[in-house]
Amino acid sequence: MTVHHFKNFEMLDPDAGELRGGYELVVEGDRIKEVSAGPIKLAEAGVIDCGGRTLMPGLIDSHVHVVLSEVALRNLESVPLTLMTARAAELMRRMLDRGFTSVRDTGGADWGLKEATEKWLLPGPRLFIAGRAIGPTGGHSDGRRRTDLGARCHCCNALTFAMGIADGVSEVRRVVREEMRQGCDQVKIMMSGGVASPYDPLDSLQFSVDEVTAAVEEARAFGRYVCAHAYTPEAITRAAHAGVRTIEHGNLIDDASARLMAEKGMFLVANLVTYFEMKKRAAEYGMSSDMLAKNDLVIEGALKSLEICKRHGVPVAYGTDLLGQLQVAQSEEFALRAQVLSPAEIIRSATTIGAQVVRMEGKLGCLKPDAFADLLVVDGNPLKTLTLLQGQGRHLSAIMKGGRFHKNRLQ
Repeated sequence: MTVHHFKNFEMLDPDAGELRGGYELVVEGDRIKEVSAGPIKLAEAGVIDCGGRTLMPGLIDSHVHVVLSEVALRNLESVPLTLMTARAAELMRRMLDRGFTSVRDTGGADWGLKEATEKWLLPGPRLFIAGRAIGPTGGHSDGRRRTDLGARCHCCNALTFAMGIADGVSEVRRVVREEMRQGCDQVKIMMSGGVASPYDPLDSLQFSVDEVTAAVEEARAFGRYVCAHAYTPEAITRAAHAGVRTIEHGNLIDDASARLMAEKGMFLVANLVTYFEMKKRAAEYGMSSDMLAKNDLVIEGALKSLEICKRHGVPVAYGTDLLGQLQVAQSEEFALRAQVLSPAEIIRSATTIGAQVVRMEGKLGCLKPDAFADLLVVDGNPLKTLTLLQGQGRHLSAIMKGGRFHKNRLQ
């Protein structure tokens, strides 16, 4: 079993929000074996001298779409699953290049991609998958043209592979059970309109209370949970009362719905960068004017949502939700959040809170014995210079996932 002995680093503890000197760390296999405030003596180990740099946990992006390789989602109709997978492989490799050692896919990725990254058949972060994102007819997961009747076969194009439709309690139960059969870690449902869907108003309410309750019951029966796409206070409130665990986006959240989320022990997975990038660049990739108009409605609440959640004690995880060609901006979320949050709070959202969202506390997002050896060695102190976590990974001297180096400039 391979053993790596890390020395000469400043350890970034996300919970404490500070650097700690004098520590050494040992990785054995895919886990952290030992963390010590003093020297560690080992008979045989590969020594990694970090040269005084910062050692920190790998980053977690709690809202990605690795198979949505087009900004204009309807273009995915002409993308076969083979090309979808090839594109996803490139997108995942670049995520790992940026230091994201774990990501939570909230619609599209399946157990095949998850296993491929776990076994290093494809270089990429560890995946927590939702399978198809599920919504009602005419909702955010319904990408059909108005001239389409019925459903297209999911084996023929990437759009239908990533999105699912269910109407009524019995159909919701069946579809959620199918997602469980397909090995999903969480179930994604649509509860309000969205920017990238063609016909639904942003403030539309999608899925009835009974349908949401059915999804939650089936997910819980399998030991899983439901995450909900929701922008408005009404949609967030409906989700909270039905037992949904995480709210995705939540840009238009108000004080009352935030208080309810806090009472229910829920998480918000905010993703601000996608709206700013769509405003700047989405038109050139084919996003319609109607969609961009909806984007303008939610962009105003983006930073405000972080302030509201902080005021009411709602944990907010780091998410990006970028589509297709815009995914290169994944790390720009750090800069946007820095307008209202401290570097320590932002790093915590991408480590400690992200680990809580994927229910891997003590295993991810930390530097503790028996945690997965997902590590970054940063060329400086990101608590003082948060931009070190940007730049497509150029400030990362080493990236390790599960005890295996993806990148190592320290040798």
